[in-house]
Amino acid sequence: QVQLQESGPGLVKPSQTLSLTCTVSGGSITTNYYYWDWIRQAPGKGPEWLGAISYSGSTYYSPHLKSRTYIARNTSKNHVTLQLISMTPEDKAVEYCAASKTIMMGETAENLYDYWGQGTQVTVSS
Repeated sequence: QVQLQESGPGLVKPSQTLSLTCTVSGGSITTNYYYWDWIRQAPGKGPEWLGAISYSGSTYYSPHLKSRTYIARNTSKNHVTLQLISMTPEDKAVEYCAASKTIMMGETAENLYDYWGQGTQVTVSS
């Protein structure tokens, strides 16, 4: 059974860079044709797709956040990372990683993904 676990600082200061890790267990991030996505949900808003990295290392980004987002992977540690630069208080959200066998490019419906992490809260405050 594949499991995803997000980790990272719960609090970042405005203008800083958020760095999160999604550690995958029970399967390799380089096999089975999976895409590893980052999705966030701000208070009172619907989920927002940030981007993804594929089993082969190709990356995909939301056009809205592309200039601020960097997704990478560490195959030896079997994890995927998200960096979001220039954080503002409006970036407060619960950040999720999720996996599917199709590149979603913006889709966030829970039933479209095979696996989800439990999410990690991120707050931006000085």
